[in-house]
Amino acid sequence: MFRHKNKQRASERATEYANCKDFQQIFTEDMVGLHRLAFLLTADQAKAEQCFVAGLDDSIHGNPVFRQWARAWSKRAIIHNAIKMIAPVPSRSSEVVSDENLQGGTPDDTAAKIAAWAPFERFVFVMAVLEGYSLRECSTLLAGPVQDVIAAKSAALQKVTAQPWHDSATPQLDAIPWHGFARAQVA
Repeated sequence: MFRHKNKQRASERATEYANCKDFQQIFTEDMVGLHRLAFLLTADQAKAEQCFVAGLDDSIHGNPVFRQWARAWSKRAIIHNAIKMIAPVPSRSSEVVSDENLQGGTPDDTAAKIAAWAPFERFVFVMAVLEGYSLRECSTLLAGPVQDVIAAKSAALQKVTAQPWHDSATPQLDAIPWHGFARAQVA
């Protein structure tokens, strides 16, 4: 009786976790958004594809993840692989280029403009602004001081809004065509 209950509990727990089929479905449904996330981080199509495939592999073969967290875990796997691949470090330049206006255009035009940014700034923008990571999470994942993350986020937002971040309480990020961008599309 005791063994039967333990087997039943183990079986019930296993159904709570995402499996290979769940991750394959997520990567199929969200392919465009996940690949765009990989491209925004790596700024290179070949590296983005490597990052995407490595993210799928890590999701399938990594630690067990609750089924409800599988979609977020997939994005995180891509971000972790991009960090390993690119190893972004803060630039020591205090120069802020604010004449690059990203408003308007298509997501691909905007992605190409973001891809031209310095890697650390690009990673901070994608992680903090598009994916909602906290400044501390960005600092931890990118292995850089919080002050560098704050500076990179500010510089990126200045480029996006084409106006100084400190002059505007709410940047006009809604004017940029983010739909279908790095955020995976959920049907």
